[in-house]
Amino acid sequence: MVSEFLGQLTLSHGGGEEPKFPTVVPVRDFDPAKDAARIDTAIKTKGVDEQTIIDILTRRSCDQRREIAFEYERVAKKDLNTALKGALSGPLEALMLGLMKSTTQYDASELKASMKGLGTDEETLIEIVCSRSNEELLEIKRVYKDLFKKELDKDVAGDTSGDFAKLLLALVQSLYEAGVKRKGTDVATWISIMSQRSVPHLQKVFERYKSYSPYDMKESIRKEVKGDLEKSFFTLVECFENRQLYFANRLSEAMKSKGAKEKVVTRIMVSRCEVDLMKIRTEFKRQHRRSLYQTIAEHTKGDYQKALLSLCGGDD
Repeated sequence: MVSEFLGQLTLSHGGGEEPKFPTVVPVRDFDPAKDAARIDTAIKTKGVDEQTIIDILTRRSCDQRREIAFEYERVAKKDLNTALKGALSGPLEALMLGLMKSTTQYDASELKASMKGLGTDEETLIEIVCSRSNEELLEIKRVYKDLFKKELDKDVAGDTSGDFAKLLLALVQSLYEAGVKRKGTDVATWISIMSQRSVPHLQKVFERYKSYSPYDMKESIRKEVKGDLEKSFFTLVECFENRQLYFANRLSEAMKSKGAKEKVVTRIMVSRCEVDLMKIRTEFKRQHRRSLYQTIAEHTKGDYQKALLSLCGGDD
């Protein structure tokens, strides 16, 4: 049982590219010049034709959107991001601007935004750092440095404190080291790296981890740690068990919470639509007995809703 469980953990957080389950794929017979011209017209239309912008940008792959942006700038003589900012507002604007970045650029800028200004948005930090695979984190660190001319670890260290900071740094740094030296980090290495970082709680929890079921693991975490550290551990354990189910549950909570947490919904839909949103949809239906599509339709509205439904890619 234990070795089996640890084996599964290694699989889900191990090396190699994970297979992709996107809802957004490259469109066939792609014509970037035509798309750019249609977007230009939609933006210039009195009152803005949001539907056309949504139809195009949510049904093109990231590389295709980049080509559209290139063509748009050539024709309209201005930057597409700037034009979208001027034409759209609110959650729809945030979603569309998110789509104009690559998945990794988007993750990196969401991390940066979570550490900007007064107070750190720990929830976002935890969601991104604890749910991304080694390979994704490696890429995020590289892109973060390109975009912001700063090291991600240094920013995290400057913005968090205590054991929570140690945990996030252990993840950002050690996965990096383990990930570079050889493909995939088995759980034992991971645990030993963590405990070498002398996070006392971690040693206790992970020592027991070896003989615990996922459920008991959560119970033991509950007893040992509180606050952000507890949330981080839970996220790690949940993502170890089933990453797509973690995202499905997070989407469900965000949409059902009072004052639907649009930021969370947008972030998951944008960052996963070319990665594993199809599988998140499957887990959502299995867990919540309703499709993600129906839940979005019920809890969001207007053009923002149309964009989310389009990214969702269909009902189940």
